This record gives sequence, C-alpha cells and structure tokens, in this order.
Amino acid sequence: MALVERSSFSHAPLISSNARRQHFAPGIITSLEWLSRPLTDPYGRLSSVRRRFLQVDVFGEHPYEGNPLAVVIDAEGLTAAEMQAFANWTNLSETTFLLSPTHAEADYRVRIFTPTEELPFAGHPTLGSASAWLTIQNHMQTGADLVQECAVGLVEIRHRENVFSFKAPPLMRSGAADEHVVAEAAEALAIHRSSIIRAEWVDNGPGWLGLLLQSADEVLALKSPTTRLSLGVAGAYPSGSPFAYEVRAFYSSNGITMEDPVTGSLNASLAQWMIASGRCSAPYQVCQGRAVGRNGVVSIDVDEGGDVWVGGNVAVCVSGEVDL
Repeated sequence: MALVERSSFSHAPLISSNARRQHFAPGIITSLEWLSRPLTDPYGRLSSVRRRFLQVDVFGEHPYEGNPLAVVIDAEGLTAAEMQAFANWTNLSETTFLLSPTHAEADYRVRIFTPTEELPFAGHPTLGSASAWLTIQNHMQTGADLVQECAVGLVEIRHRENVFSFKAPPLMRSGAADEHVVAEAAEALAIHRSSIIRAEWVDNGPGWLGLLLQSADEVLALKSPTTRLSLGVAGAYPSGSPFAYEVRAFYSSNGITMEDPVTGSLNASLAQWMIASGRCSAPYQVCQGRAVGRNGVVSIDVDEGGDVWVGGNVAVCVSGEVDL
C-alpha cells in the first residue's frame, strides 16, 4: 500500500538568518514561519493521516444483525498506543488495523484490539478484516483464498458463495478445568454446579473456558454474570432444529463483564471440542446473539484433513476515511 508518512517537515532553513530573510517579502516570511511549525493537531499530537476505513457486520444472517467490526486499512506508522486509543474510542468489541505482512506467505498482517487490550487472535475480526482487505483490493470474487498474519501465526481464510471462513487455529490450552474454576463459573452465572454437564478449556487466544449446559433454553435464560473468566456457554437444540447449539460468550473488560454478540474464536474452539468428543458432527450451524438482540449464524465444517472451518456472512456497512 502506498502511504503518507507522518513528518515534521520544516522550512526553517530558508528563514534561519537575516541574510536569507532579506530576500523575502514580509508576507512570504510570515507564511514560511507558519509552515516551519511542527505539524500538530489541536491536541498537540503529530498531525494525523487520512486513512481508509470500513465498518463491517460479521456473522449476521442479514446486515446489521451480527457483530460489528471497525477496520483501519492503511495502518502503517501507527503505534500500539495509538491503535489502542482508537479501539477504545470506537468502543466495539474489536477494532483491527491492516498492515503489510512480514511473512512471504501472508496477504496482509492484522493487529486486533478490544477497547482495553490487544488480542493475539479473534474470529469475527479475522473474517471482517479479510473482507475489508478484499474490498479495497477490488477482488471480492467468490473463490478467493487468503492467508492472514496475526500474533498467533498464519491463519488460512477462504471465500466461498458469499461466506467467509477461517481455519481454526490450534488450541493454546485445552483439557478439563479444575473443579474450583467450574464452581466459580457456576456461581458467576447463578446456576447450580450440576447444570454444567462438562467444562473444558478451549483457549485459542482469548482465554475461553467452555461450559456445556443441558439445552439451548438454559443458555438463553442465563443472566449476564460478573466474572474475571472468559466464559463460552453452549446448549444443544432439540434434534431436527436448524441449529445444533445456542452459544453465549462473556468476557471481562476493565473489571466489567461484557457479552460478545457473535464470537468466531469461541465457536472455533467449541467446535474442536464438540467434534473431537463426538458430541456433534459437521457440518452444522450455531446460533448466537439472540440474548442481546442480534441474529448471528455461525457455520461449522470440517475439511478432508480434519481441520475445523468457521464461517459466516460479512457485509460492508460503512465505508470512508478516518483521520488517525
């Protein structure tokens, strides 16, 4: 990408001596002195750069029904602190910044920020960033295969029949959770410990603890907890339903528990758990977001090699520029 680098361009050498000043009319000298100031904004920061910007809806059955994502396209030159500050301002579950890749196999590199921290990986930001990258490349054709570089490494992405999917990365932590952790989760959710059929770590970056309840209705009935844990809760729909599970995701941000509308990373790791344990077989669809007024649909599939793929719709809803 061709980018404008921030600078403090100065005309000071032209007016630094009386010998030089005498060659300019007073009005020219005034203009040059004004131009010699450091380029700062009203808050004293180095002048911002106008960068391409998209806001996309991910996993919605229809636009504006899924999980929104802010994407800054031309993010070269921004510091981590500046990225974090902008993500805090957008106040979305995640904001991403697209950069030139450092791996030859990657099409682009992405950094992912919540309002309070940077994440090594997240699902809906992965699909939304891929859609944004293809949009600005004018390559939004079905059949595209991409490789995203992020903090967990390289993530494969594909675009098929208007659905974006990513290959689930390996789990960073798995296995049964200690009983005291499960008890803490049950207390936070205000449910009896026996309501949790199974609890396992399904962490692929955000720290998810997966909890399986008896039914989708039990999941939908949960009240938003106060917890330090990142909880992914799933409950099965009756046989014959269009969805296999209802999913809800709770995480802590600055001591406040938030609910994510639709969560790609959690559905990826839940799928790896459910399929490996024989509780579910792919392909299937998951519903998430109804408890917060959204209508998210996540598609799960497994390829010939046994890798889990997580997919959904992505719609560009806002397109423009941002001074950053």
